[in-house]
Amino acid sequence: MVDLPIQTWITATMAFVAVALGSVSLALIFEWSQETRRKREALQRLQELGGTGLPVGSDASLLRGARLSDLEWLTTVSAQVPHLKDVSLMLEQAGLSWTLQTYLVMVLGWGLAFGFFAGTLTGMWLPTLMAMALGCALPYLYIRNKRKRRVNKFESQLPESIDLLGRAIRAGHPLSSGLDMVAKETAEPSAGEFRRAFEEQRFGLPLEDSLMAVADRVPLVDVRILVTAILIQRNVGGNLAEILDNIAYTIRERFKIRRQLRVYTAQGRMAGYVLAVLPVTVGLIIFSLNPDYMLTLFRDPIGKAALITAVVLQTIGYLWIRRIVNIEI
Repeated sequence: MVDLPIQTWITATMAFVAVALGSVSLALIFEWSQETRRKREALQRLQELGGTGLPVGSDASLLRGARLSDLEWLTTVSAQVPHLKDVSLMLEQAGLSWTLQTYLVMVLGWGLAFGFFAGTLTGMWLPTLMAMALGCALPYLYIRNKRKRRVNKFESQLPESIDLLGRAIRAGHPLSSGLDMVAKETAEPSAGEFRRAFEEQRFGLPLEDSLMAVADRVPLVDVRILVTAILIQRNVGGNLAEILDNIAYTIRERFKIRRQLRVYTAQGRMAGYVLAVLPVTVGLIIFSLNPDYMLTLFRDPIGKAALITAVVLQTIGYLWIRRIVNIEI
């Protein structure tokens, strides 16, 4: 594959770019059409309410669904397929406006793009299928990364949000008004989650259900502890402001311990990075000094097997080191 002519590389690159850009364009068209349909349906509902009201027997609802813009057949399929159901929740947790059809278009498009690229270069089925699998996994990995970053940012903002909620309660405001103050005074994503909880209970959803929805959207133990404490206090009574102060203190102490652990495990994490980068760096240096010596790995069958084995073992070692130094608090 290293000795391929430049025309083959150009053809493979152009096919990859064309398919990738085509899939992104198609996903954007899907998003635009579904957003237009959603706005049209919302306007129609408002007009019906402003005129004669909802028709008798109508199943239209003023409550916003999790994904209004999903197609009906796709919603039915996602309810039966666990992976698609998990993806719908992950999209909401990541704060993305993607719909399920957008996700599926991106998976199919990137899979075909990587498949065309590998197929043009190698002409073999196995590398093509492996490349297609990698391309199909990229949108899922992107969503997971976005969710992780958003959840981590929410977790860092949570103690300040709890303190603000406790101060609002001490000042005599009800819990619902405290949620509104947190939504107005904090930054995203904390503001968006508390604003949604406030708006849901303002439009008729019980406060308990709106708080439980926050715990479902934000997969953090601290959020579940906060919601559980508020629900218990509403049932049995107690000083809610003091409870919130204790929760905020506990979260800050956990952050302190976590930072100390990062200091203690810094050497292990650095060793993992060095061991992951060192073989690639040494290989590139040797290739620049003596290309024919390194090309043996790509031409000889034993060299190819050794190269694949080294990549697999290197990946396993890196993941193993990450698992050792990743200590949950």
